[in-house]
Amino acid sequence: MAAPLSDTSLSPLKTIAVVGLGTMGTGITEVLARAGREVVGIDISEAAAAQCVAALEHSTARAVERGRLTERERTDALARVRTRTDLTAAAGADLVIEVAPESYETKQQIFRELDGIVRPGTILATGTNALSVTRLAADSAHPERVLGLHFFNPAQAMRLVEIVSSVLTAPQAVQAVTDLALELGKEPVAVGDRPGFVADGLLFGYLNQAAAMYEGRYASREDIDAAMRLGCGLPMGPLALLDLIGVDTARTVLEAMYTESRDRLHAPAPILKQLSEAGLTGRKAGRGFYTYEAPGSGVVVRDALTPPSGDVLGPGRPVRSVGVAGSGTMASGIAEVFAKAGYEVVLAARSAEKAQAAKARIGKSLSRSVDKGRLTAEAAARTLDLITATGSLDDFADVDLAVEAVAEDLAVKQQLFAALDKVCRPGAILATTTSSLPVVACARATSRPHEVIGMHFFNPAPAMKLVEVVRTVLTADDVHATVREVCATIKKHAVDCGDRAGFIVNALLFPYLNNAVKMVQEHYASLDDIDAAMRLGGGYPMGPFELLDVVGLDVSLAIERVLHREFRDPGLAPAPLLEHLVAAGCLGRKTGRGFREYARR
Repeated sequence: MAAPLSDTSLSPLKTIAVVGLGTMGTGITEVLARAGREVVGIDISEAAAAQCVAALEHSTARAVERGRLTERERTDALARVRTRTDLTAAAGADLVIEVAPESYETKQQIFRELDGIVRPGTILATGTNALSVTRLAADSAHPERVLGLHFFNPAQAMRLVEIVSSVLTAPQAVQAVTDLALELGKEPVAVGDRPGFVADGLLFGYLNQAAAMYEGRYASREDIDAAMRLGCGLPMGPLALLDLIGVDTARTVLEAMYTESRDRLHAPAPILKQLSEAGLTGRKAGRGFYTYEAPGSGVVVRDALTPPSGDVLGPGRPVRSVGVAGSGTMASGIAEVFAKAGYEVVLAARSAEKAQAAKARIGKSLSRSVDKGRLTAEAAARTLDLITATGSLDDFADVDLAVEAVAEDLAVKQQLFAALDKVCRPGAILATTTSSLPVVACARATSRPHEVIGMHFFNPAPAMKLVEVVRTVLTADDVHATVREVCATIKKHAVDCGDRAGFIVNALLFPYLNNAVKMVQEHYASLDDIDAAMRLGGGYPMGPFELLDVVGLDVSLAIERVLHREFRDPGLAPAPLLEHLVAAGCLGRKTGRGFREYARR
C-alpha cells in the first residue's frame, strides 16, 4: 500500500474539480464557487457543460432577485467557474469531486485516469451514495487519498454532507474535506463505508417499502404520499421523492444495499425494475410513479391513475352528533375537533370526574387558540358548549357516530365495542382510532361488523390534518362514504387503506425507526449524527431518536412487534437495543430517559 499522506503533502483546497455536471455536479459547483473556490467543471458531454453554465446563471440570478447574493457576488462566482470536457483539466486541482453515474466501471475508469493526471497530494472524492468507497479506493494508485463526499440534492439548500472513510483513507484527507464542508456552511457527518451510509441507508429502505405498498395496491400513490407528508411532516411523499431522485438511481442504491445486507427490506421492489427498464425514471423522463408536464419538470399532470375529483363514493348517512369514548389526550383532542366543526359531542369516560377533566383540558386548548388569535372567545365558548361530559356510555344512545379512543389494548377495545353495540342505536357507525390493532377484531365484537370502521387520527388531533380511514372486508360502502364526508367536514385529509398492521404511516415509519436503532446498536454512527443526517439530509422535522423518545419507546416497541407478527419479515424484528431500553424502564421523555436523558419536570 502507498505511504500515508503527510500533513505537508496536502495543499489548501482552493482549486476544486467537479467531474460530472448533472444536477448534483452543477449544484456542488455553485456551492463551491459562491464560497470563493476556483472550480473546474468537467463532463465528457459539451451539452452537459453548457447546460451547467446556463443552470448556474439562472440559479445565481434567482439568488440575486431574492436578496441572497449581490450582483457583484454573482459576477465573481460565475467568473470562478470554467468548464472542460477532458479530465486533464483537473491537473491543478487540490480536490477532485467525482459525481458520475452510479457505476463501478465508470467511476473506476475516472479514478485510474486521475491517478496519472493530478498531484500526489490531491484528494479524490467520490459522490457515490450506493457504491463501496473502499472498492474504489483499492483500485486507485493512492488509496489513502480516496474518500466519499456525499452531498444531498439540491446541494445549494441541503446542509448535510456525509464524509465517508474507508480503512485505507488517511486522517489528514478526512480532516481537510471536513474543514472544507464547514467553510461551505455545511454540517459534515463522518461515517464508515457501507452502502447508503446514514441518510440514504435509512431513507431508501423506507422508499422501497412505499413502492412495494403501492405495487401491492394497498393504497393509491396520492394517499401514500399525503399520509407521509401530513402524518409525519415530511417535505415530500415517498413516491414523489423516488421520482425526484430517479427510479433507476433508487434501484441501483437498493441493489447495492441488498448485496451488503441481504435484508429483504432492501431488495428492490419489482416495480422499480419495471419502471426503470421502461424508461419511466421519474421527473427527468417526464414520467415515473406520476406523470409530469415535461421531462425535467416538477409539475404533476393528470393521467389514467389520477383519482377523479368530486364525490364518487355514493350517498352516506347523516351525522349530527358524535360520541367520543375515552379521557386521554387523543380522546379530548378528537372531541375538540368535532365540536369545532359544529357537531354535538358526548365525551364519555370511565367516571364523570375523568370526563370533566377531559372537558377542562379541551377548555384550556381552546383558550390557547384564543390567545394565539386562531379562535374568537365566542367561538371557543360555543365549541365548549357543544360538548357534554359524562361517566356513562348510556349517553351514546342517540349519537350517529361513536369514536373509540381508549388504550391500545385489543381486549379493552373489544369489550368497549361490545358495550357500544348494545348502547348505540341501529344505524349508528362505530369507529376505532387504533394505530396498529386489527379493526376487524373490534368489528367482530359487535353484531354489526358492517358498521365498524377505523378512523386513525394523529396526535395532537386538533393540529394534525391526517386521518387514515381503514375499511375491513366487512365495512359497508355507505359507512365508508359517511366517514369520508365527516373527515371533509372536520377539515381533515382522509386517506383510504386496508385493515392490516400499521396502515400506511406506521407501516412505513416504524421500520425506518427500527433500522436507525440497529445503526446505533452496530456502532455504525452516533445518535446525534443519525438525527442530524435525517434532519439535514432528508428534511425530516425530527431525527429518528428524537421522535422515538417523544413517541415513547414502549409504544414504538409494541408497534414494531405487531408489524413483525403481521408480516413475518426478519428485517422487521425489533432491534434488541430497543427491547433492552424498554425492559430497563427507559421509555423516553415521559420517564426522563430513553435514547437520551431529559430534565425531570
